[in-house]
This record gives sequence, C-alpha cells and structure tokens, in this order.
Amino acid sequence: MEYMLAYEFYYQNNDTTPQLIGILPERRKDLQRITSESIMNWVKTFLGDEEDMGRISFVEVSINPQTGEISEAQQNVTDLKKKR
Repeated sequence: MEYMLAYEFYYQNNDTTPQLIGILPERRKDLQRITSESIMNWVKTFLGDEEDMGRISFVEVSINPQTGEISEAQQNVTDLKKKR
C-alpha cells in the first residue's frame, strides 16, 4: 500500500500548545525539489508575508489513502522555543 506524504503546519502562540493551521499534501513528483524552504514558502503564500514565520513549524506526516489515518513520518525544522 502506498502512503501519501503531507505536512501539518503549526503556529506557536506564546506559551500555549502549537495550533494546527493547515495540512498540505505533497504533490511534487521530483523528490529532489522538496526542501524545508520550499515547504515553508507555501505557508508564506497561504498566510502572507506579515505572519511571524519564526512561530510556524511543520511536521512531515504519512496519510493512509484507504483509512485516512495520519501518522507522523518525521519531525522537521522546528524547535520554536530556540528560535525566540
């Protein structure tokens, strides 16, 4: 069974738990084009440049196409507390 790759985006507001702001399915066929920067550029396009990008992080997830179950694939760029 082939899983779908996607990214969950979170916003950290002060000391509260991160808030899920969206999920982006990966549709690029050329995997070499996928970088942390290219993923974060999508968020800038979606939210606009005025958002504090230092408070946004993402987690790579896998989605089971038959059940819709989402499981964490790999943590990427984000220790928001260190970025402050």
